[in-house]
Amino acid sequence: MNVRRLIPATAVAGAVALGLVTLSACSGTSDAADKAGNESGGKLDVVASFYPMQFLAEQIGGTYVTVNTLTKPGVEPHDLELKPKQIGELGQADVILYLKGIQPAVDDAIAQSATGTTIDAATLTKLEEHGTEVGHDHGSEEAGHEDHGSEAGADPHVWLDPVKYGEVAQGVGAAFEKADPAHAATYKANTQALMTKLAALNGEFETGLKNTSTKTFITTHSAFGYLAERYGLEQEGISGMDPESEPSPARIKELQDVAKKDKVTTVFFETLASDKTAKTLASDTGLKTDVLDPLEGITDKSKGDDYIEVMRSNLAALKKALGAK
Repeated sequence: MNVRRLIPATAVAGAVALGLVTLSACSGTSDAADKAGNESGGKLDVVASFYPMQFLAEQIGGTYVTVNTLTKPGVEPHDLELKPKQIGELGQADVILYLKGIQPAVDDAIAQSATGTTIDAATLTKLEEHGTEVGHDHGSEEAGHEDHGSEAGADPHVWLDPVKYGEVAQGVGAAFEKADPAHAATYKANTQALMTKLAALNGEFETGLKNTSTKTFITTHSAFGYLAERYGLEQEGISGMDPESEPSPARIKELQDVAKKDKVTTVFFETLASDKTAKTLASDTGLKTDVLDPLEGITDKSKGDDYIEVMRSNLAALKKALGAK
């Protein structure tokens, strides 16, 4: 497995230079700044594509933004279909924050309707290619898995790595400062506060997953490639990037062999997609099941009220499944 050198928690705050920020900004940028800076009590109207973008907008924007989310709680974001009203919101927003490659309907609507500052989180960090297992390709094309990454097959699930999520956060903060210069100091301070939280989270993952009985985990949705690579683990996905795709019989047999060889104890499923295949695999191989949340949405079933809390729940689940010492 090609595992990237671990980055210490203290390095998160400087993970990316502001020069990495790539904005697709239309004429609405100056209008947004005028609205926030010149109108009494004016706020930036931000539309976020789904929960990881919503969390960034709320944390960084604070009291100076109003955030609307296209993907409502409980909706599987990969297959989101937009209503005319939502498409209209894109045309009226001061700032649109999304991650190109994970929601085709959103990508298309933004290309046709966006008039304000458009921030593509995929441009704020380096995307990588991950198959069903980090560093390996188990033939997801043959199994009929659909890759919701970019045209190059890049994995868009960057928010599940606190370090890469921090890189995105810095870029979003810089974009907010540009869109609303009157409150730039607050956006900068809020970004730094969030970076501190992400640095602490990264440190918890590094420490918690440093010594484990096994490095391999099996999960329904191949969303954890960045997390696995960051912390020296091996992700074995039942499905590809699409959580609703069905694995081939050959893939199921392969996972059974991997579970035995690598002493896997647990098959993970998630709250927003079917757990049928995961539970069947676990039953057939005598394994336990647990939840590993890809954080694509927060619901009353989520093990936590926000990104930080759910990520800590994920860490606890991984430590238990991997036999952390």
